[in-house]
Amino acid sequence: MNSPLPPSGSPLQHYVSTAPFDPYSVEAMTAGQAKVFQASQTRLMWWKFKKHRLALASGIFLLALYLMIVIAEFLAPYNLHTRNMDFIHAPPQRVRLFHEGQLVGPFVYGREMKLDMDTLRRVYSDNRNDVQPLRFFCSGDPYRFWGLFDASLHLVCPAKDGEMFLLGTDRLGRDVLSRIIYGARISLTIGLIGIAISFTLGIVIGGLAGYHGGYLDLFVQRIIEVLQSIPSIPLWMALAAIMPVSWSPILVYLGITVILGLLDWTGLARAVRSKLLALREEDYVLAAQLMGAKSSRIIGRHLVPGFMSHLIASATITIPSMILGETALSFLGLGLRPPITSWGILLTEARSVSVIAFYPWLLFPMIPVILVILAFNFLGDGLRDAADPYK
Repeated sequence: MNSPLPPSGSPLQHYVSTAPFDPYSVEAMTAGQAKVFQASQTRLMWWKFKKHRLALASGIFLLALYLMIVIAEFLAPYNLHTRNMDFIHAPPQRVRLFHEGQLVGPFVYGREMKLDMDTLRRVYSDNRNDVQPLRFFCSGDPYRFWGLFDASLHLVCPAKDGEMFLLGTDRLGRDVLSRIIYGARISLTIGLIGIAISFTLGIVIGGLAGYHGGYLDLFVQRIIEVLQSIPSIPLWMALAAIMPVSWSPILVYLGITVILGLLDWTGLARAVRSKLLALREEDYVLAAQLMGAKSSRIIGRHLVPGFMSHLIASATITIPSMILGETALSFLGLGLRPPITSWGILLTEARSVSVIAFYPWLLFPMIPVILVILAFNFLGDGLRDAADPYK
């Protein structure tokens, strides 16, 4: 039964609850609806990222690679500088499980080498009577872990007085697989350090140009146009060539990293500038200005997060471009120099057509380069979609 209306002219009675406001009790929701409605932004991004199976697999692959470079010495079967002079340009060995119908476990057959007097090439053949079981978590070539302490523990080793070249050897008898594992430490980290430099420059310079505009924007745009008009590889070669030959390999590595970072900020700066030109007219930017916020705070706390998905996609594209840049410079002989080892330096062994024809396994370092670049691109697609989970 409806309650009677208050007499005419009497004030309406109001009731204010003193209980805390619970936004989730406004309407009844199922357990599934409550899970989505109450989820944080980070959890929504993770749910959407998991739906992109290729991006998730790429992320796991890249994470495994970056964890691998931490223990590269342990994973590599041989030391980086170990030479096997009896097995120069030896082809890859096949890992087998069965010998004459019996299960032996992982093993390789021993190798015999004969010199072809017509072509003066070394010809290797398997000795079926020499079964060499592989050893795991074994003591092998000594190494200095991260230059800190001496160790000799390896994940897998050849048999005692045996050999194991799963990806073959180079012209000095060095194991290609071990050198690829060691080279990953340089090739993968050079992209991370370079992206830190280029992102800092791109966001700061592009942000200031887009937010303030005027003569600063004109000046920055002219610098970007000049840098982008110069062909990349000749510019890399010129900058790499000016580094003194007396520098240590570590200084050369840092120099190449800085060069790649200084040359890759232009595209990001232009993208940041165009975004800020549109976002600076929003009402919340005016409110922050009236409250006395500095330009750095407005750009960093209010404007940049507004297009974080674009920045994530740019980062995942820039890292492989820097890896390719280092590979190209080292392949041309103008980048890193031995004793530092990277995938680009390993590919210098395959610059000759005759070498590729006779020893095609020297092109194996190209495979991780391709896989890493594809993985970063797939990961970028997934992160870009996940950064805006409401679309």
